[in-house]
Amino acid sequence: MFYEFRTYTCMPNKLPVVLNRFKTTTLGLFEKHGFKMQGPIYTTAIGDDNLQLKYLLQWESHDARDKAWGAFRLDPDWAKALVESEKDGPTVAKITNEILAAVPFSVK
Repeated sequence: MFYEFRTYTCMPNKLPVVLNRFKTTTLGLFEKHGFKMQGPIYTTAIGDDNLQLKYLLQWESHDARDKAWGAFRLDPDWAKALVESEKDGPTVAKITNEILAAVPFSVK
């Protein structure tokens, strides 16, 4: 098992659009395709970058991750939501993806 930490840096004034897309479409598709969210979705409450959305996923294997992301990206509902939400221009400037490894002394 491992964790994937994702950060989306949105275009100026587009964070509300991305948050709405997550609320109305993305989270349902995550569930449909076997994504396991760990905790809530975060935005920056205090700090320099208030254009970011962050979340953590748990995966049983790299194969399960690859299959889930592949199915998600090919889902027609995702394609439709992406086109609709970006009708006024791109919403995300950058996606950072980190695969996390637990520090051995911190695991019980």
